[in-house]
Amino acid sequence: MKRLRLWLKELSLTQQLIAIVVLVIGIFAVFSSLFMVPSVQTFTETEMYHMLHYTHQCTAYYLEEDQETVPYQDDRTSGIIQGIYDLDTGQLTSFGTAEFEEQSLATIAAQAAQATTEISDYTVTIPAEKHFAEDVVILFCQSRISDHEVLVSCIPSAYEQQFRGLLLNDVVNNNTFVVMILFVLLLLWVASLIHPLNQIRTYITRIKNEENAELNVNRRDEIGQVADALVDMQAELKKQNQEKQEMIQNISHDLKTPIATIKSYCESIKDGIYPYGTLEKSIDVIYEHASRLEKKVQSLISLNKMGYLLDVTPEGDHLNMNEVIDHVLLSLKVIRPEISFDCDLQPDVYFHGEEDPWRTVVENLVDNSLRYAEHTIWIRLKPEELIIGNDGRPIDPGTMDKMFRPYEKGSDGQFGLGLSIVHKVVTTYGYKVEAANLAKGVQFRIYREHSRHEKRQKEKKNRPAEAGRKD
Repeated sequence: MKRLRLWLKELSLTQQLIAIVVLVIGIFAVFSSLFMVPSVQTFTETEMYHMLHYTHQCTAYYLEEDQETVPYQDDRTSGIIQGIYDLDTGQLTSFGTAEFEEQSLATIAAQAAQATTEISDYTVTIPAEKHFAEDVVILFCQSRISDHEVLVSCIPSAYEQQFRGLLLNDVVNNNTFVVMILFVLLLLWVASLIHPLNQIRTYITRIKNEENAELNVNRRDEIGQVADALVDMQAELKKQNQEKQEMIQNISHDLKTPIATIKSYCESIKDGIYPYGTLEKSIDVIYEHASRLEKKVQSLISLNKMGYLLDVTPEGDHLNMNEVIDHVLLSLKVIRPEISFDCDLQPDVYFHGEEDPWRTVVENLVDNSLRYAEHTIWIRLKPEELIIGNDGRPIDPGTMDKMFRPYEKGSDGQFGLGLSIVHKVVTTYGYKVEAANLAKGVQFRIYREHSRHEKRQKEKKNRPAEAGRKD
C-alpha cells in the first residue's frame, strides 16, 4: 500500500485519474465475475421457472374445463413444450407441433410416476455428443391432473442463456456507459484543476525570476483562496522590499551626515584649523555627532533585536510596570527639567512580558513626549492599560496610520525607529497600541483586549478574592 501511494504521488493528475478509472474498471470486472454473473444466473433461472409455472398452471386450468380449449403451444415463440403423460399406457402426447426430446423420455416417465397435484421441478441434461455442440439443460415441471394423467411442461436452457446474455449485456453496457460519462466528467474536472495550478506555477516562477507577473484565477474554492493568498503575499513582499529599500536609503543618509561632519572636523583640526572657533568647541561638535551616530546604531540594533522578539514569558502577568516606569523617569527627567510629569499610577499593576523590552517601550514613548511637550507629560497606569501623553502639537493625520512603521518620522523626529520598536514589543506580548490627537496634545495608549473565554476565566479568579473581602 505504501509503494502504491508513493507511485501515485509521482504521477500527474491526469495519470492519477486514468489509474483510478482503470482500477475502478478492474474492481467492476472482478465484482461482475464473482458476484454479478452468479446472481444474474440465479435470477434468470428463477424467472424461467416462474414463466414455466405460470404457463403450466394456465394449461392445467384449461384442461380442467375442456381439453379442446387448451391454447396451441409453439416453441418457436414461447419456447415452452407441454404434453400429457399417461401413466397407464406410458404415452407422452404433446400439444401443438413441438415434440419432447427422446433423450428425456425415460426421465419424464420416471418422474411422472412420482407426480402429485402440486407442481414439482426437475432438470434433464442431454449430452453434447449426441445432437448438440454442447450439453443442453432442459427445465421441467409436472403435476398430476387426474388419476392416470400427468401434465408435463419444459423449456430448454437455451432460452435461459439467451435471456441471461441479454440481461448481462444490458447491465455491462449501461455500467460501461456510466463509467465513460464519469471518466469524461472527471477528466474535465481534473482539467479545470490543472489549468489554474499551471497558472500558479507560472506565476511563482516569474516572481522567482523577478519578472512582472499577474495571476487571475476566478475561483472561490481552495485553489482560488491559494491564488488570492499568493497575490496578497506578493503585494506584501513588494511592499516590504520597497520599505527595506527606503530604510536602507534613510540609514545611509542618516549615517552619512554625522560621519562626514566628524571626518571633516578631524581633518581641519589636524591641519590646525578649528571650524567652530576653538578646539574645545570643535571637539564638542565632533562629540555631538558621534553621540548621535551612537544613538542611531543603538536604535538599529534594538530594532533588529525586537524583530526576533518572541513571547517566551510564562503565561500570566508577572512584570511590575510601576517599577519599570519609575526607572525610566529617573533617567529621563533630567533631559528637560522644565517639563513637569503628571503621573497617576495605580499600585501593583502587572503586565505580561519581560522587563527589557517593556522598558524600551516606555523609554521611547517618554523620549518622544519630551521632544514635543510644551509644559506637561502625563502618564496613566491601570490594569491592562498604559497611557503616555503630552501637551505638544497634534500629529499630522496623514502620518497617523503609518507612524508605527520603520523610518516614518514626525515633524521633529530623529530616526523614525522608536515607535516601530514600540509596536513590535506591544504586539508580541498580545497588547495593542494606538495614537490619538486630543484637544490639547497627543497621547499613546497601550491596552489589551480579552476574548470572552479569557474574561470568564478572569471573573472566576476574581470571585474568591471578592468573597474574602466581604467576609
